Amino acid sequence: MEGTSLYLPIVILLMQCSPSVPVTVSTNRHKVEVREFSDAVLSCMFRTEKDQNPRIEWKKKGKDVSFVYYNGHFRGPFEGRATIDGATVTLHRVTQEDAGEYRCEISAPLDSVSLGETNVTLKVLVPPHTPSCEIPSSAVTGSVVQLRCRDQQSIPPATYSWFKDNQPISPPRHANATYLINSHTGVLEFKAVAKEDTGRYSCLASNGVGSPKMCEGKHMTIEDVNITAVVAAVVVVCLVVLVCGCGGFLLHRNGFFTPGHRGRSNVNYIPPPQEPQDFKHTQSFML
Repeated sequence: MEGTSLYLPIVILLMQCSPSVPVTVSTNRHKVEVREFSDAVLSCMFRTEKDQNPRIEWKKKGKDVSFVYYNGHFRGPFEGRATIDGATVTLHRVTQEDAGEYRCEISAPLDSVSLGETNVTLKVLVPPHTPSCEIPSSAVTGSVVQLRCRDQQSIPPATYSWFKDNQPISPPRHANATYLINSHTGVLEFKAVAKEDTGRYSCLASNGVGSPKMCEGKHMTIEDVNITAVVAAVVVVCLVVLVCGCGGFLLHRNGFFTPGHRGRSNVNYIPPPQEPQDFKHTQSFML
């Protein structure tokens, strides 16, 4: 008993001297990803040293810091579509406008460290939309042709695959392939199209969030070069150049382009005689 009584004051002294835990704030998910129009839970847990009624605030970072939850109420666009449980906030039917970085702040004035905070990043996922497709209706054999497919609204960005006559076009497996497919940009490029490339083309966009979407198929026809038309055009151009050259030569031979040539109307030009009145007037002026 005497030994126990000796240790008791030491234990009490150690308890009094032991450091207190200041306000601490944490979250179980620093990055939250949810689909558009679903609910997002932004968790925030805290522990205080003495203050049993700390102040809870939520803010959203952007160009400017704006309040989400302040003085016991939700603010701005979050009013009426968000709830709080302890310090954890639930946003209902989130949209792209809600994506961003949020900060949970706990203020405990009675604690030795009166402020604690944690950050949560919200990413809103958007399923694919029907992509816009650029498919030429016709092309000439041997020419370079590009087919384009793009969905600018999906998050994360969509990847693309192409179909010909409802059959998937597999990515080329060797460097000598006649076409290239970029699944990230959605471009299908033919290095030199052939008659066999004629068909109905469509594009499928997918990003793993929602159902993939396909654009409406369009028919592309590959036509051979019209040799007869090309030869006829070349002959016509040559005839035009020949006629213009001969005409210019004849005009130059006849002196049409010589510096002194002014036309026949000026060869026998005789200036009009001076009127007597004008002559006398000049003499009287000199006097």
